[in-house]
Formats: sequence, structure tokens, C-alpha cells
Amino acid sequence: MKLSFPHPLIILLIFVILSGISTYLIPAGEFERRLDEVTGREVVIGGSYHEVESQPISLGQLALAIPEGLIFGADLVVLILVIGGAFYVVEKTGALQVGIEALIYRFRGNSILLLVCLSLAFSIAGGTIGMQEEIIAMAPILVMLANKLNYDKISIIGLSLGSALLGAGLSPINPFNGLLAQNIAELNVQEGIVFRLIVFVIGIGFWTFLMIRKGKSKGEQTEPLEFMSVKITWNNALILILATGGVVVSGWGITQKDWGFNEMSALFFVIGITCGILGKMGLNGTARAYTEGFSEMIFAGVIVGLARSVYIVLEKGMVIDTMIQGLFSPLESLPDSMALLGLYITQLLIHIPVPSTSGHAVLTIPLATPLMDLLGISRQLAVFTYQYPASLMDMITPTNGGMMAVVAAAGINFKDWLKYIIKPWILLCIFCLISVFIALIWFG
Repeated sequence: MKLSFPHPLIILLIFVILSGISTYLIPAGEFERRLDEVTGREVVIGGSYHEVESQPISLGQLALAIPEGLIFGADLVVLILVIGGAFYVVEKTGALQVGIEALIYRFRGNSILLLVCLSLAFSIAGGTIGMQEEIIAMAPILVMLANKLNYDKISIIGLSLGSALLGAGLSPINPFNGLLAQNIAELNVQEGIVFRLIVFVIGIGFWTFLMIRKGKSKGEQTEPLEFMSVKITWNNALILILATGGVVVSGWGITQKDWGFNEMSALFFVIGITCGILGKMGLNGTARAYTEGFSEMIFAGVIVGLARSVYIVLEKGMVIDTMIQGLFSPLESLPDSMALLGLYITQLLIHIPVPSTSGHAVLTIPLATPLMDLLGISRQLAVFTYQYPASLMDMITPTNGGMMAVVAAAGINFKDWLKYIIKPWILLCIFCLISVFIALIWFG
């Protein structure tokens, strides 16, 4: 019997089971923590690790972790459903197709420029508001754009999701990643901004080039595009303005008003209903479209919840801190360059069980910072060796529910996604590692 690549649901269930098994194999332990008044988050105290009584997870607790993961991420699951429903309504009004056709006609003869603009827009969104889950509902739209351009849809997802994740990791101003890590490391956020911007521009440019080149090689095998001028009615224009405006307002709310998922859900619910009425679908037609949109996004929501179940199991078993301690301890006796390489690889590995970038930061930066002090290296290197690996692992680790949900919503097999991006991903890992060694000289 021929073995097939596991379904995303099976992959995450395997991770949940492996997490449960690890609680029997890895000693339980924990770091002491303190409240950081600047960030408002609890951070670990370096050198405070100690073993505690073993807390192995029973089969019953393992089964309970699955619904608990869904409940723990309920606000995010609701956001996915609501945004998915809203964009489905927008699609049913016909405004979306008209808008995409108008966009393609505007860039006729220069689709490469359109793809570059797409990558740039998502990298900026990722770099400013940490956009990821919001892309789940956009996945069908991006697939539609790929079809209209006769382009490989995996490349389009790479140019959107990949650029957003990379932008979040390379950005000097992402409040959930770089800024948070710099605050924990007690660094001036203005320090090193030039270096970070240089790495951001080169990194995004490099990724965009690789994705466009891979997508183009398949796109050339299809029939040539036929460009047709389309007229956007005032209804369609208003619907498109509301839909794109919702994304902009969300970014403003997150950065300026401390919005959470619930505020964003409320915003897009209103936008979805309004767009349906403007599209002359009527209240009943809008409601039907909304519920159809919910059904399209249910699987994506379950994927996000299951990814959180993995962390819940490891946290209950109290083995996460032990894993961190085991990975960090050997680095203290290494030479500078080897310590940085070891820290870079360690942070790549840590992001598998701890896929939250902010959670990753508060867990590891307090440990990486004194390590840099011990080696006589700038604390900026503690941030870089966390920031870059975390964003890179977000692209491929199944425990990142947001990425898995976007890939699933786009109708892409996870195996195909991995196969498609793995070579560009490795090149990007090398680029980021080189940037870390350059930073060692830059901040020396």
C-alpha cells in the first residue's frame, strides 16, 4: 500500500500526541518569572531554573487538550469565521472579481510589477501589525488572482503569507516581535534601525525575486493573458473601499488602540453586512452568503485551535522550560561565532513547541541577553538570533496554526507548500545567518 503525506489535521494530532509522550521523557522544571512593567508581560529570570515534580499528561488530559486548544483560541477562531464570512460576501457581490480584473488590466503587460507590489504590501502589513491570521480569509481571493494571472497559486501565497511572515521577522517596528524583544533586552529601539532596515529591504527583495521566478516558470506553460477593460460601478467601488479599509482600520486599531481579536471581529461583521446590502443581495441573501463563508473557514479555525493544543500539553506537563534550559546551557562555553550559530539554531528549534512570537520572546530573550553579556557581545545579537529564526520557522512549522490555516484555505496540500518553498527558505536561513554575523561586526 502506497503511503501518502498526512492530512494537516493528522499532522497536528501527531504533534499533540508527541507532546504528551514528551512529558514522560523530559523532566519537569520551570524558571521563576517577574512582571516586566515596560511590556506588561511576565518574563523569565535568568539562572532561576529548577526541577519540579513530574506532571505527565494522561490520555484523558491529552484528549481534553484538543477542545481546550479550540477554547483557548476561541477569539481567534471567531475572527477567522467572521472575516471569512465578510470576504465571502464581498466575493458574492461580484465586486471582488471586477476589482481584480481592473487591477490586472491596470498592470497589463507588467504583471511582475503587480506581484512586487503585492509582496511589498504584505511585507509592510506583516512588519507593522504582524499580519498573518487576517490572510486566511484572503486566501481564496489570492487564488483567484493567481488564476487570472495564470500564475502558480503557491507562489502567490508565498508572495503574500511568506512576505508577511518575513516582514514581521525582519521589521524594526513590529510591536509583537522586534520591538517587544528590544524592550525586554533593555535596548533603545532607535539603536540599529538602519541595519534592520537594510536587512528588511534586501531580505524582502530576495524572497520576492525567488517566489516570482518560481511562479513564472509554471505560469509560462499556460495560455497568454487576455486583457479586457472593465468598468467599476460606484457600488463595487464602495464595497472594495470598505473591504480594504477594514484591513487598514484593523492595523490602526491594533497599533493605536490596543485592539484585540474581538474588536476586529466586530468591525468585519459590520463591513460584511454593509457590503452585502450595498451589493443588492438583501438581508436574507447576505445572511446566506455569510453562513456559506463560515463553512469555508471552519477547517482553518480548527487548525488554529489544534496548533494551540500542542502548547497546552507541553505547558501542563511543565517541560517547556526544561527544553529551553537544555538548549541554552551548552552555549555558554562556546566562542562568540559558534555561540551565535548555536543560538540561531536553538531559536529555530524552540519555535516549534513555542510558535507564538511574543511568547517565544518573553521566554528566551531574558536568557539570551545575559549570555550576550557574558560573551561581551551587543544585546542586539540576542534580538537578531531570536527575531530572524522565529519568522523563518513560522513559514514551515505545523504548530503555526495561522500558516497552516492559510495554506488549507488556499486549497494547497501542506506537503506541496513545503516542497515548493523549502529551497528558497534554506537560502533565506543562510541570508539571515550571514546578517547575524555581519551584525556582530556592525555592533562590535
